[in-house]
Amino acid sequence: MTDTGVESELKIPVEDHETVRQALRALGAVTIHDMAREENLLLDSDDRRLTAAGCVLRLRRYGRRRVLTFKGPVRYDGPVKVRPEYELEIESVAKMRRVLEALGFFTLVTYEKDRESWQLGDVSIVLDRTPMGDFVEVEGPIDRVEAVARTAGLDPADAVRGSYVSLWHDYRARCPERDLPEDMVFGS
Repeated sequence: MTDTGVESELKIPVEDHETVRQALRALGAVTIHDMAREENLLLDSDDRRLTAAGCVLRLRRYGRRRVLTFKGPVRYDGPVKVRPEYELEIESVAKMRRVLEALGFFTLVTYEKDRESWQLGDVSIVLDRTPMGDFVEVEGPIDRVEAVARTAGLDPADAVRGSYVSLWHDYRARCPERDLPEDMVFGS
């Protein structure tokens, strides 16, 4: 997210993170966080008013970070996903979850990914490993994300629309024989 409260990102499926890592090193990008498990909870009210409005309320644990995030409705500028986003560092996911539950919110879905974070100037690049495959997210100023993606060897035209949750839903529908869980979590 930028300081403007607007998220601008590309989410691109990839076969191999190593090729992207090599490109990032060559560009002088800096590793911010080594690959680590990220756990996310999406919450909504009983009437699902956030979902109906195209909004997201998320609790995230990633390394030492604990974050509460609100995201507003999505629009697209070409392949770039753009939406309002507000984040707040919190002390405890469990405590914040109890507060949100007391306010009438419940956990809709849980999803996990292994994430490695890089920074190239004002653009964040993350390498995500999910139970359905690998992705790269490029996030930063809207006028820079496509150019940075290209310099890292990625094609913005390959960007997928949708959240990890909606992509997981589609993946489960395409693979009914795998009997995948509703939540996007790694097996034990």
